[in-house]
Amino acid sequence: MSWGTELWDQFENLEKHTQWGIDILEKYIKFVKERTEIELSYAKQLRNLSKKYQPKKNSKEEEEYKYTACKAFLSTLNEMNDYAGQHEVISENMTSQITVELARYVQELKQERKSHFHEGRKAQQHIETCWKQLESSKRRFERDCKEADRAQQYFEKMDADINVTKADVEKARQQAQIRHQMAEDSKADYSSILQKFNHEQREYYYSHIPTIYQKIQEMEERRIVRMGESMKTYAEVDRQVVPIIGKCLDGIVKAAESIDQKNDSQLVIEAYKSGFEPPGDIEFEDYTQPMKRTISENSLSNSRGEGKAELKFGGKSKGKLWPFIKKNKSPKQQKEPLSHRFNEFMTSKPKIHCFRSLKRGLSLKLGAAPEDFSNLPPEQRRKKLQQKVDELNKDIQKEMDQRDAITKMKDVYLKNPQMGDPASLDHKLTEVSQNIEKLRLEAQKFEAWLAEVEGRLPARSEQARRQSGMYDGQTAPPVNNCAQDRESPDGSYTEEQSQESEVKVLATDFDDEFDDEEPLPAIGTCKALYTFDGQNEGTISVVEGETLYVIEEDKGDGWTRIRRSEEEEGYVPTSYVEVYLDKNAKGAKTYI
Repeated sequence: MSWGTELWDQFENLEKHTQWGIDILEKYIKFVKERTEIELSYAKQLRNLSKKYQPKKNSKEEEEYKYTACKAFLSTLNEMNDYAGQHEVISENMTSQITVELARYVQELKQERKSHFHEGRKAQQHIETCWKQLESSKRRFERDCKEADRAQQYFEKMDADINVTKADVEKARQQAQIRHQMAEDSKADYSSILQKFNHEQREYYYSHIPTIYQKIQEMEERRIVRMGESMKTYAEVDRQVVPIIGKCLDGIVKAAESIDQKNDSQLVIEAYKSGFEPPGDIEFEDYTQPMKRTISENSLSNSRGEGKAELKFGGKSKGKLWPFIKKNKSPKQQKEPLSHRFNEFMTSKPKIHCFRSLKRGLSLKLGAAPEDFSNLPPEQRRKKLQQKVDELNKDIQKEMDQRDAITKMKDVYLKNPQMGDPASLDHKLTEVSQNIEKLRLEAQKFEAWLAEVEGRLPARSEQARRQSGMYDGQTAPPVNNCAQDRESPDGSYTEEQSQESEVKVLATDFDDEFDDEEPLPAIGTCKALYTFDGQNEGTISVVEGETLYVIEEDKGDGWTRIRRSEEEEGYVPTSYVEVYLDKNAKGAKTYI
């Protein structure tokens, strides 16, 4: 089966077919190229997706990834990143092994095809030239034969005519001979050219054309084989990454199987455990004997005064903190005997403590977090302190490593002065030593707080215990210091000591110091420049363009106290309002 013998007369069709084969190959190259672009785009989208859901560094999201479910999700994201990498490998391999190689092969194929068909056209042109020569000699031979025949007939006619002179007859005879010789020469020439043409034609159809067509056939078959090999490579490139993709999927399955719901539940306990004990039962308080009011040992409030404080301080009351509430005016009750008032004063110690804790809680809401984490419950505070101690120890170790390195360098300089001046390192060494000392002092401070939380040190001073013992002996049984003295009304944890609760003044109207507090007078007005949603305790919501009264100006902390009505007041950021102070108001300042 050879194109040279079977398709000897299909030169034009072969030319079209081979061009179609090159077009098919180029189409396949385009297909693979678009596939590589899809793989790259898919890999990029997978990487972006994985990056989008990765936890941000130094953010709250990082803390969430301590749970096994979140760790499994993070492992899934990492595996998807590797999965995307395999699609990039597919794109790279297809580009290098198929697209680039086939593109180079197509160029070579086009050159080879051009060369073969150029030879075919050249052979075709040669045989056509020989054919034209044969036709030309044939026509000349035919013409010469006709001329010789006419000359012979003319001679015979002249020779038969008795009226023609002998000279004319001789001339006609010579002319006939000449024409006859020319016909013989043309015949010989035609015969020679015919033989030559026949030889060239045999060479053309049985040698040149089969050889050229065979080369074209081989070229086309190589193209077909190369295209098939490229298709195999296309499949092999995919198959090569299947094991790695399988490992990625196995990693996701393994991460999913590592999820431990019990461990996550324990982590929730560790994250939010406060360390407080649940409150005991509230016992009945007998108010039928006004002079002998007693307080229950197991009472959550510890005293009537503390019970009031809990009700007033524990949460929001009309959206405001306790100090901002204006008590409804009502006729004062008849003064009770001094002994009874003194008894109430003694039992209202936690009230003062709660007010101090409330102020501290408000400062925490406004961003002034204590260094010892006393705003947190005991268990959370212990964890924060332990974390801080560990960080300081790491910093100390880094500084010590740096000091050792500088010391070694100084020793090298002492042994080899040409390498450097040892005195140049003294300043750096001193600075590092000072840093170590500062970090150690800081670590000792946090370790002391940690020891206090863990119970290794007494949480209260001897003086405070003596003072509390004196009052407890006169009034009520001791209360739970952990649950009561350390918890501020807004839920924050505080280490405020009760030393300030020592009695300094015996006032008969002590309760009215807070309950009957007169509202602060307005010192000006303000206009809200922006809308502020006061969600924290002690703040108040305002709407852009709203006009309110100023009752306390900014003390340098960035907050201004305002009032909307007798029942609504609180703090707003100073930058959110435009203040117009009354120059005649008491304590007002003039802003230029």
